Amino acid sequence: MDATSSSSSWKGMMEQGNEPHVLAVDDNIIDRKIVEKLLKNSSCKVTTAENGLRALEYLGLGDDQDNKLETSGSKVNLIITDYCMPGMTGYDLLKKVKESNAMKEVPVVIMSSENIPTRINKCLEEGAQMFMLKPLKQSDVKKLRCQLMTRS
Repeated sequence: MDATSSSSSWKGMMEQGNEPHVLAVDDNIIDRKIVEKLLKNSSCKVTTAENGLRALEYLGLGDDQDNKLETSGSKVNLIITDYCMPGMTGYDLLKKVKESNAMKEVPVVIMSSENIPTRINKCLEEGAQMFMLKPLKQSDVKKLRCQLMTRS
């Protein structure tokens, strides 16, 4: 499925000694900093965005960037996003990424402080790689990274 080709690019980067590039999206600055620190501790390059619209702009998927879709130099190997954000939820961001030809292979992980099974299932059915409960811990990041590296 979609995770196969994206995990092989993650694995390829690891073999070359490059850090995987993760886009972390969260409207809460404290949560965003925690995720950033955990990912950097796991040897990831991290870019952060404070909301879904900023994330789409960074990915070259913003409404005003339709004509320059391929010119975006923002190559990410993974997107990790909060579910509950004003303006655009993590679910909405997931849908936009999966609808995009340029980005649909990139794994998306949804985080939430609320353990709501219907929400979790909806995200996974839409193509989320994983659903993690906040606050994220180092063991969560290691589990995520191991899963991405071993899938093929």
